[in-house]
Amino acid sequence: MLTFLLWILAVVLVVAGVVSLLRRRILWGIVLIIVGLLVGPGGVSIFT
Repeated sequence: MLTFLLWILAVVLVVAGVVSLLRRRILWGIVLIIVGLLVGPGGVSIFT
């Protein structure tokens, strides 16, 4: 269950990062994408 929630959170963060990049908020978009990759269970999860 926790893995699924982390996956959903990671997807939301990465999508928000891409949207920020499209709105020319480059720094904020990069930060959101990196945090999304760190939180995601497929990446380096900061919660485990």
